[in-house]
Amino acid sequence: MTTPPALSPNRKPGEHHDHDGGYAADVAMARSLDRRRALGLFGVASTAAIVAACGGEDSSSVTSGGTATPTPTPTPTSTSSTGTGSSGTCVSYASETNGPYPADGTNNSSGYTSNVITQASFQRSDIRTSVATGNESPGIPLTFTITLADVNNSCAALAGYAIYIWHCDAEGRYSLYDIPAEDYRRGIQTTDANGQATFTTIVPGCYNGRYPHIHFEVFSSLTNATTGRYAVLVSQFAVPKDVLTSIYASDTRYTSSIAALNNTSISSDNVFGDNTSAQIDAMTMEMSGSIAAGYTATATVGIAT
Repeated sequence: MTTPPALSPNRKPGEHHDHDGGYAADVAMARSLDRRRALGLFGVASTAAIVAACGGEDSSSVTSGGTATPTPTPTPTSTSSTGTGSSGTCVSYASETNGPYPADGTNNSSGYTSNVITQASFQRSDIRTSVATGNESPGIPLTFTITLADVNNSCAALAGYAIYIWHCDAEGRYSLYDIPAEDYRRGIQTTDANGQATFTTIVPGCYNGRYPHIHFEVFSSLTNATTGRYAVLVSQFAVPKDVLTSIYASDTRYTSSIAALNNTSISSDNVFGDNTSAQIDAMTMEMSGSIAAGYTATATVGIAT
């Protein structure tokens, strides 16, 4: 296993693709921070998003934030299975790392755990605004509809599941970590009868070491969305490169993302690159729209229940 690099003061790390030890890798990254910066990341952020962690930095402990601890749901083995049904064609998504900035209760520093998924204020469809400050994250608007489908049941809709998403801003920065006082671009919703949840956000930027993406975690219910450890799937969406190239070249808020995008691709990315062609196609959002009017996107997430 490759040892994760230390975070640089300028914060342009690559996230490591480690299906077997993503959490351990994330904790190693967090521990590489000096104590003062760690306190800044986890102690200055929104009070609602900070939960005191017992036992310091024990990577095996679970912080429930006062919610009854659910029975862990085994994560299905990632396959390339496909199916068709009322939700259309679905492909079983590959499990991916949640990265070093999840704010889902799975990493901590200096006795504090950042966990937004247990907070009612983050149960929202519009994630552009910070709960803590009311500030809005600037960028090209994106309306993103996610459909959850059961690959073991003819792609039947998975209603009542919870999905938590988060991503970087137009400059490649993450709230609660790179921007400790803000918590925008994070939200959790329950899927409707069609297995769908729609988020309003912005098109993410790009940073060195990674292809542009949106993180997500799926839970069997909102009740079980206590920490990322109880997710039935942790994975990522890829953003179409042709759309990004146009946006980054046209909107000055994304100027810092141009060089990083030019130096990466889905096939060379350390997360998406080892997936099958079918998985990469399914994990890449389908987007339409314009820079002036904003974009809409869809993705169907196949889950082996």
